[in-house]
Amino acid sequence: MKLKIAKGSTVEVIAGADKGKRGAVLEVDPVKMKIRVQGVKVQTKHSKKDGLVKSEGTIHYSNVKLVEGSKKEKSSKKTKSKSA
Repeated sequence: MKLKIAKGSTVEVIAGADKGKRGAVLEVDPVKMKIRVQGVKVQTKHSKKDGLVKSEGTIHYSNVKLVEGSKKEKSSKKTKSKSA
């Protein structure tokens, strides 16, 4: 299934604890239908090497809406009209 949201797009969270937040898409997983958005669902993990590390978690594709798309724009299809 092809997702309409691509890496680099700006999205707004419409459901969950981070509802209303906007951010850029960092990563898209089309198989699991999960995306990683900058500044949304920030999780803290402990690493022996780096100490406390904060990183974005994944959220489901259906919990966001597209605000501004990536630089890829859809090309309009030209239809040929028949003349009689």
